Order: sequence, then C-alpha cells, then structure tokens
Amino acid sequence: MLDNDRLVEVKIVAEDGAIVPSYQTKGAAGCDVCAYLTEPFVLEPGEFSAIPTGLYLEIPEGFEIQVRPRSGLSFKNGITILNAPGTIDSDYRGEVKIILINHGNSPFIINDGDRIAQLVLSPVFRADFVVVDKLSETARGEGSFGSTGISD
Repeated sequence: MLDNDRLVEVKIVAEDGAIVPSYQTKGAAGCDVCAYLTEPFVLEPGEFSAIPTGLYLEIPEGFEIQVRPRSGLSFKNGITILNAPGTIDSDYRGEVKIILINHGNSPFIINDGDRIAQLVLSPVFRADFVVVDKLSETARGEGSFGSTGISD
C-alpha cells in the first residue's frame, strides 16, 4: 500500500481504447505506457518514430514526467527511447508520443497495447543562473570526458 502523503494526482484523458499507465509491481519506479495504434507498426533497423499512446496528461506544476526505455525491449530487441530520458512538461497538453528507435538488426513490430516505455514522475527544481567572474576550484578542475580514469 502506498503512503497517501506521497501520491501526486496526475489527471489523464485517454482516447477510447487507450491504456492508462500502470505500475507492474509494488516497488516499480516507472509505470508502463502502451502504444495506441490502429494497425501494427514496423520499426526498421536504424529507424525512429513517434508512437502514439492516446493519452493526454495534466501534470501538476513543479513536476515533470520522464519517459524512459523499458529494459527488456532494449536488451532483447535494441529498442530504446531516442531522447532518453524524454521530458513531458507540466504545461504540455498534447498527446503523449514515445520516440522509439530501433538499434537492433531486425525489423521490430509494435502492436496496439504493447508496453513501449516507462513514465517516471519527478519533481522539478528551477535554477537561478547567476553570472560570476570566477568559479570555485575543485580537484577535478576542467577535466572532461574520462578525466577521472577507468575503473578496473
């Protein structure tokens, strides 16, 4: 049972036949979101496409929903989210579409109702960018990609 103090209400409009996102286990951080298609869609190797869900969300201000890949689709088929993690902003009211890409070697068929991604509700903190003349020193300094070495 979830602690009611931790529940955040997300209003949703679902087109006829669209599947409302759901958590598959008690400890799941993400809820599965499904494809909403009139016919199967073939995603060819190297191809990407925005897959409709038939869902429209009203996310409370101060939150976002992150769109993340499903590990099984990624591991077994090379299907992932092109802009992972994607963000659905609280002021967006259009249909949620999932940008999938096929990194695999075979065409991948997406059917209506297939679980294609996970949605994770996350708080948003806005930054106040302050222009300064100098930044504080750190041990890393300006070291860039791979500068901290490779662990064994």
